[in-house]
Amino acid sequence: MDEQEALKKKLDLLKDEHRELDTMIEDLLRETVVNQLAVQRLKKKKLLVRDHIARINAQLLPDIIA
Repeated sequence: MDEQEALKKKLDLLKDEHRELDTMIEDLLRETVVNQLAVQRLKKKKLLVRDHIARINAQLLPDIIA
């Protein structure tokens, strides 16, 4: 497996994790008593995952200077 394939696989895993975190946050917000601390932690983790996704995308799609 070359580096590009490994990055694509990691990207897919991170996108799945991002979707799962989004679902978890939505579920927590639907509860009658919302645990704000848990929601904040999940949102922070979701942001970190999103940043990691952006970094991998940047590696896979090199900048083209025209």
